[in-house]
Amino acid sequence: MSYVNQTCDQILEEDTMHEEQSTHVIQTNDTLGSDKSPKQEKPENTNEKPKSAKEKLKTDLEQMKEKFSKLLLGEDMSGGGKGVSSALALSNVITNLAASVFGEQHKLAPMKEDSKKRWRKEVDWVLSVTNYISEFVPIQHTARDGSNMEIMVTKQRKDLLMNIPALKKLDKMLTDCLDNFKDQKDFWYVSKDANESEKGVQKKDKWWLPTVKVPPGGLPDDSRKWMQKQKDTANQVLKASMAINAEVLAEMQIPETYMETLPKVQPV
Repeated sequence: MSYVNQTCDQILEEDTMHEEQSTHVIQTNDTLGSDKSPKQEKPENTNEKPKSAKEKLKTDLEQMKEKFSKLLLGEDMSGGGKGVSSALALSNVITNLAASVFGEQHKLAPMKEDSKKRWRKEVDWVLSVTNYISEFVPIQHTARDGSNMEIMVTKQRKDLLMNIPALKKLDKMLTDCLDNFKDQKDFWYVSKDANESEKGVQKKDKWWLPTVKVPPGGLPDDSRKWMQKQKDTANQVLKASMAINAEVLAEMQIPETYMETLPKVQPV
């Protein structure tokens, strides 16, 4: 979510700079063409046979075994009992998966199809564990003789029942936001091989983002409004996610043993 906001900011700032400048550096058509057009990829090896459905299923099963083994052992594959708690192990799996899938997504463009499939597949694997994080709740039960009685049944924990569907919706909003940039042609990214004059001034606090360029006359009004709308959508996703996270942390009970390990403030 942060890289969407940062790149939108960079494009809008670049557009504003072009509007304020009285002179513009006009790049040649060859340079623009090399920047806009994607690099030609080497043809894939046609001799390699695609995996059958049975082979894909077997591969998925092996991956599931490995991931769930790490969860059960608290990431301690030696079985020595030095693993972390199940909750922390689950959190680490999702964090590492997100870093792996979204770590290289530095451009406003749709996710690669294989990355998107991997993200959805492995997130579903991990979230399947939460179906068994349950609590007892009372319900009214009618017996065969017509009498009513209160019994206890298991139900998915209330916070998970509310928050997981909400987080899934936010996740879809973010991927849809990236998909919206599929056919845009109002800005482009400078090639890594371009010289310093073409790259222009790059902010040091955002050095990891590729340099983005807009036309010398700036973005069209419609394109600028559309870009701002995408940024607002990403901000909504970020704020909603942070609100859910803050609510969960506020309800979480902190063990006294952990509080005792924190450094004490010395009196002045």
